[in-house]
Formats: sequence, structure tokens, C-alpha cells
Amino acid sequence: MTNPPACTVPGRVQKAANPFSNQAPELELEFQRNSYLGYEEGGTFGSVRCLEHGVPNALVRWHYHEEYELHLIVETSGKVFVGDYIGSFEPGNLVLTGPRLPHNWISANVPEQGIPIRDRALQFSDEPLRQASKFIPELRGLLPLLERASHGIEFIGISDQVAERMRRIKDGNGVTRFTEFLHLLHELARHDQYNLLSSARLQSFDDDNSLSQMSEVVDYITENYGTSFSMANVCEHFGMSSSNFSRCFQRATGNTFTDFLNRMRINRACVLLMETEQYISTICYSVGYNNIANFNRRFMDIKGMTPSEFRRQGQARFG
Repeated sequence: MTNPPACTVPGRVQKAANPFSNQAPELELEFQRNSYLGYEEGGTFGSVRCLEHGVPNALVRWHYHEEYELHLIVETSGKVFVGDYIGSFEPGNLVLTGPRLPHNWISANVPEQGIPIRDRALQFSDEPLRQASKFIPELRGLLPLLERASHGIEFIGISDQVAERMRRIKDGNGVTRFTEFLHLLHELARHDQYNLLSSARLQSFDDDNSLSQMSEVVDYITENYGTSFSMANVCEHFGMSSSNFSRCFQRATGNTFTDFLNRMRINRACVLLMETEQYISTICYSVGYNNIANFNRRFMDIKGMTPSEFRRQGQARFG
């Protein structure tokens, strides 16, 4: 199975009035999960756990956990926060988050009586699938999907199909349930309409040598994004011609060098905007821009809002 090309689309959201806060995401632990919150009880499921809940609910908060989570919105609209991504959601919003990737969905205009079921979700662990893939070659085609999930993946145009598959998983048990789960992962892995939400990294796969070299390039950019350098500098550092570098880099990342570097810098700026109270001008220079006008322009191009608007909306992550 080949890894389909990714499509990244910046989200636009309305302004939030709340002031900025640097609150850290909460780690969700196993002992906190119970049927009152909407989880299946421990011991009633195998390697895949189902969850559904409404709003208000204690699970609606800025948090992360060790498991993957496939998250489907059934009702309401509002703001979605995944890592350093802020966007909008509505019924049918379908996102797969990877282990330890912070996330939250905040609904707007919830009626006083609340919503009984807003979310349906599946949680599953990383290690069993990776270990099984060493002995079952058919499972290796799922690994690129799991790698992409480290960014958060928003799937487009497949929500109804996935909702039905999730229902079958919830109603099933044993081998039948696990078979439905594998069918679901296979469908998601093949689906080529999706957005990667948080922090640009390698999005596609080439031969092992090219991938290894481009991985080193991305590591170099990640370590040096706050300094001033050009594509020519990177080509010289890695001993590559500009034409070969451009071809390999775009194939590996889905972006030109300039677009990738801008996304890297803006994503780092988003983290600083959400987690610190540094001046925007200070953040601008610390992520590698040498003037505030260019920083603001690139931020608007990628995030669809100004840095100040992004910071104001950050408070809504916490519910």
C-alpha cells in the first residue's frame, strides 16, 4: 500500500474574547476512565476501546493520553485544538490524534440542558499494532497512517462510512470486533482526502536512502529554524545540487523548502503564543523572521488569522 499525498489546509475560526493562558495540557490516565464519563468499562473490551459523551462533560478539556484516538463529532460546532492547530468543527468532523498529542473540542451555543451525545471515539494503543506488524506483513501498510497521526489527521468525506464502522465495532466483540477495527484502519489508510493539522514533518515516503537523507534535512531545519539560512546553505551543508534537493524535499514533505520553513517557523510561533506570554515581536525574531510585517503576513497566510487573534483564541482550548 502506498502512502497517499497529504493535503494541508489552514483553518479559520472566529475571535474569542478570553485572555491568553499558558495552562499545560492534562495527562489522562487509565484510572480516570469510567462509564460515567462515557467509556466502556475495563475488562469489557479487547485492544480497542469505545467512548461516547455529550457536553458538558469532564472530558472536554485540553488534554492528551498515550493512546491513538479516532474522534467523530455527532452534534454541535465550535473550535478544535490539536497540538498547535486551531480550526473549526461541525458535525461529521473526523480526526485521528496520535499518542501524547494534546487536543480539545469546544462547542459553541450549547443549550442549557446540554447535548447527550456530541462525540463518538475509539482509543487503541501503538505497541500491539507495531509488534504484530513484525510478524503479519499485511499490517505494515497501516504504519504510515500511524506516523501521520502524530500530527493529527482530519479526514474529509468519509464520516458516514466511518460512523457505521464505529457502530459495528461498538456492537461487536472478540474476533468480529477486531476484524471491523482492521477494516476501519485500512479504509482510513487508503483515504487520500485529509489534512495534517499540527507541525509540519515528513508526510510521504520514498526509498529508504532518500527518506533517511530527507529526515536528516528536516532535523537540521528543526534545530536551526530560528537562525537565518537559505536553501543554498542547506544544499551546501548536505552536498546536494539545488535541483535534486528541491525534487527530493518536495516529494518527502509535500512542500517546497520555503513553504516548509515558513510552516515550521509559524508552528513554533504558535506554541510560544499559546504557552508563553512573550511579546509577539520577541516571538517573531526568535523563530527566524527579521521583521514583524513579514512575520504577520506569513502567519496570516498559514493560520488564517493574526498572531494576536491566535493568542486570544488559545484560552478556549481549556473549556
